[in-house]
Amino acid sequence: MKYDLRLYVFINGINPLRIYLYKDGLARFATCKYQKPSERNLDNLYMHLTNYAINKEADNYVEASGPTSEAVASKRSYQHVLKLIEEKHGLEKRQQLEAGIADVLIKSICMVQPHVHHLVRSSQPDDLENQLCFQILGFDIMIDHNLRPFLIEIN
Repeated sequence: MKYDLRLYVFINGINPLRIYLYKDGLARFATCKYQKPSERNLDNLYMHLTNYAINKEADNYVEASGPTSEAVASKRSYQHVLKLIEEKHGLEKRQQLEAGIADVLIKSICMVQPHVHHLVRSSQPDDLENQLCFQILGFDIMIDHNLRPFLIEIN
């Protein structure tokens, strides 16, 4: 199955940098079983893309209607996916994945921190306590077959 994760990060300080990862998020599943791209299936968007805006139009899109439907829903919670990963691969692999995801998030934010710090200081020079701004970011993460996380984009 092909899916991606949408994880939410709250930033409420840029210097010092303060980052909080929301404990849950979303897993968005492709509505067709994934197959390696070929000339025959390359135009099947439901197989190769996990975008909600595309997959909600698929005939086999499954809306989550309650706690028992999450196992088959096209959009599931991040915690549900972590539970499935732990059941299939063990607690250690789950913890390694979570640490890898945290690493991707932190490194991504640290990469832009100097530029954002400059922008904040330019617009709020009197904010010496670093309290006048915050940001909520959505990180889209894809996990490969070896349980390695990769950043798709930040919203």
